[in-house]
Amino acid sequence: MKVLLEADGGSRGNPGPAGYGAVVRSADRAQVLAEAKEAIGRATNNVAEYRGLIAGLEAAADVGATEVEVRMDSKLAVEQMAGRWRVKHPDLVPLHARARDLAGGFERVTYTWVPRAENSAADALANQAMDAADDVGGQALPSTAAAANPAGWTGAKGTPTRLLLLRHGQTALSIERRYSGRGNPELTDLGAAQAAAAARHLGERGDIDAVVSSPLQRARATAEKAAKALGLAVEEDHDLIETDFGAWEGLTFREASERDPEVHRTWLRDTGVAPPGGESFDAVATRVDRALRRIVTDRAGQTVLVVSHVTPIKTLLRIALDAGPAILYRLHLDLASLSVAEFYPDGLASVRLVNQTSHLPSV
Repeated sequence: MKVLLEADGGSRGNPGPAGYGAVVRSADRAQVLAEAKEAIGRATNNVAEYRGLIAGLEAAADVGATEVEVRMDSKLAVEQMAGRWRVKHPDLVPLHARARDLAGGFERVTYTWVPRAENSAADALANQAMDAADDVGGQALPSTAAAANPAGWTGAKGTPTRLLLLRHGQTALSIERRYSGRGNPELTDLGAAQAAAAARHLGERGDIDAVVSSPLQRARATAEKAAKALGLAVEEDHDLIETDFGAWEGLTFREASERDPEVHRTWLRDTGVAPPGGESFDAVATRVDRALRRIVTDRAGQTVLVVSHVTPIKTLLRIALDAGPAILYRLHLDLASLSVAEFYPDGLASVRLVNQTSHLPSV
């Protein structure tokens, strides 16, 4: 007998109060054969997704299924169960093994990713379970020691909003080291490869709730690859756009310094000075802080991939470090590099990673 299994899991805080839901249907979807849901205490989204899959496979076996079509909105679980992605996170290794063991008891199991809107029944059960987890405070399943004390010795309290800060891939202006602000160059072939490598890395990592991007196409193209790997949509935020370099747009460092020697010299040490017809770094900081406040408010306690440009990412790291403006001139961020900063409800912040490039192809 063939059945359709819809499974889902979620966490409010990631990690936070978590639960899963699973629905087993007849192959023609006309009949619900079994349902399962459970609050599992404090866990990550991915742990909850796997727990939902396991419960669903167990329910499918109980109703006598011999063939199972699994449909989930977790790109990570689907790709890992299909054998296309490796299982790296230690919390997922035993859950993946259990799911594989259960799948081995059927004649055939297939895995299909679907958008969340097409997984509404399992999603509703998972949310009912998370409501129950909220009621008991989500205390039952600490994911890791780090989750229990995420800020270490800094004293920050509460669940942070974690920002994964991804710089866009290479463009033609990047190669020539020209000022590239509000212009809209496309990614080069290498830039597209860098974006794809970052997407693979982020897809294998999982635990990402949203993707927010600058609207400029070099960032948007990079974000779209990551969003596809994660099974998410791209949200645009204009405040994450690159600095407006005004009259220096498209010029090299030398060309800009020869065109406006005094302004350029002052601009290199004073964040309040703007290029002719352009925007100062202080002005960039104002709008980037505005974007940060929106993300932390709208996505409290979640993990958000932010795809942007060198100045906005440096500015977010500066805010997290509570550092002076000079840090903008001292930080180096490679193309398609990844940095991580966490922002806590009590106003404190922590920088976890700066300029990771190990996921990128060698050139």
